[in-house]
Amino acid sequence: MKRSFALMLLVGLLLQAEAQTEKDHNFEVAKNLEIFNAIYRNLDMMYVDSLKADHVIGTAIDAMFRQLDPYTEYYPEEKTNDLKTLRTGKYSGIGSLIRYHMKRGNAVIDEPYEGTPSADVGLKKGDVILSIDDSTMVGKDTRYVSDHLLGDAGTTFMLKFLRPSTGKEMQTKITRRTIQMPSLPYYGMLDWMMDEESGMKGIGYVNLNSFTENCSKDVRRAVIDLKNQGMKALVLDLRGNGGGSEAEAANIVNLFVRSGVTVASNRGKLKRANHDYVTTVEPLDTVMPLVVLVNGSSASASEITSGALQDLDRAVIVGTRTYGKGLVQLPMDLPYNAQMKLTTSKYYIPSGRCIQAINYKHGDGGYMEHIPDSLTHEFRTLGGRIVRDGGGIMPDVEVKPDSLPNIVYYLSASGRDSTEVMFDYEVEYIAKHPTIASPREFAISDEEFEAFKKRVVESGFTYDPESGKAMEDLKKLMEFEGYYEEAKAEFEALENKLNHNNIARDMDRHKEAIKQVMANDIVAAYYFQSGAIENALPSDKQLREACRLLSDAERYRSILVPAVANQ
Repeated sequence: MKRSFALMLLVGLLLQAEAQTEKDHNFEVAKNLEIFNAIYRNLDMMYVDSLKADHVIGTAIDAMFRQLDPYTEYYPEEKTNDLKTLRTGKYSGIGSLIRYHMKRGNAVIDEPYEGTPSADVGLKKGDVILSIDDSTMVGKDTRYVSDHLLGDAGTTFMLKFLRPSTGKEMQTKITRRTIQMPSLPYYGMLDWMMDEESGMKGIGYVNLNSFTENCSKDVRRAVIDLKNQGMKALVLDLRGNGGGSEAEAANIVNLFVRSGVTVASNRGKLKRANHDYVTTVEPLDTVMPLVVLVNGSSASASEITSGALQDLDRAVIVGTRTYGKGLVQLPMDLPYNAQMKLTTSKYYIPSGRCIQAINYKHGDGGYMEHIPDSLTHEFRTLGGRIVRDGGGIMPDVEVKPDSLPNIVYYLSASGRDSTEVMFDYEVEYIAKHPTIASPREFAISDEEFEAFKKRVVESGFTYDPESGKAMEDLKKLMEFEGYYEEAKAEFEALENKLNHNNIARDMDRHKEAIKQVMANDIVAAYYFQSGAIENALPSDKQLREACRLLSDAERYRSILVPAVANQ
């Protein structure tokens, strides 16, 4: 009896303490809001200059949001379309990438998208944007030009541009449309690129670059089409996919997993907002071998998809560690047509783990801490394999991609203090070639590479090599510590070997990488994004490893079924 009374007393005290804590919190909120209102009223009435409310209060809102995680964002009325584009992949405009051309000091067309107003009116890579209606675009940056190209669907404007290949100024009328960015830009069978080393016939490939509305239907149609073409195994490519809809992720998992399986569970402060995403329909195929490609830019819904398929032992994950975003955001309407995207919960995938890589602390100005691997926890897949939380999805087979050589980066860079020599060469190439070979067959010839190399050397192109920077830093450190004079001869010999003034030699060293980048750019001008993806497949190191894995049934099975389970 005494024990029961003591227990009841303890519960009562705890409830009382909790109520007092909530009361104190509510008081602090009300007090600080009242103080903020009073401060702004006094500033507005008495400050020596007039204040712009949007700017001053907007700055205060931005400062408040900086205390939180980077995914909680405020969108004033004029920027709500940015949030809509993020959620749906749709925007209203002409459907083209633009870039800033340093030598011309102007924005130019980089890549029109297939089936959009820019492609319909015949805009081409390299066209220099001169004016939009009566507004000059000469000398304007890409943000300014982009803002003028965007607008309500159905509105029309006159675009004046210069075509470098002819030197003529041209004018065309363009009607803006709702542009749906393709979430699935390419899929197909890989038989055409298979050899004895690469692997078996019958491997399908699906490239998914975002989880926007209805993308799971596109993936479903692609898988059905590939199965009708004789697909026996599938590579799902989520590299560079920053995520999107959780529901779409669950639907894609459902293509390969039976109904009734929980794919992701959202858990946050408000219990009524908690939600489980469960597979609800019969799958297309639960046994076909499946590999998912991921990298450090695969985030959010990409991690739900790859993580769930890993936890359920349904696919082998290949590539590099994913981004590590285990937080969930909801859009919320605010007064005066403003909106916010608010982090409300974390998600947990089938093994029970949350793969969030960074803890965001909100006190004392806010800071972030990356969760070290040593503090992560073990979880088990459905078949008993060990997986870990915190820090993204670790691939079952780690394959690092071939890194882009520094000189290639500088040759293809946009908006940098460079000669833009590669871009200009590609524009001239396109003007001279009305047609080119198919994406599978097109390549830059050795003769064309030599012509391009000559142009680069004659242009006076230079770049900033990382090895040179490291060399200078080491030299300064050696001088500071008094060792440089003893090693001076070795330094001078190494500097001669690292002489980056020999651009032709450096280009020869990275010839194949340069040719591949140029081929991708040129193919995109004729066959758009899908063609560029297809052209790059044979040189994709991670894809080749995925194909080899799918061709080795025993190795594939040994990864998904741990040794202890076999015993």
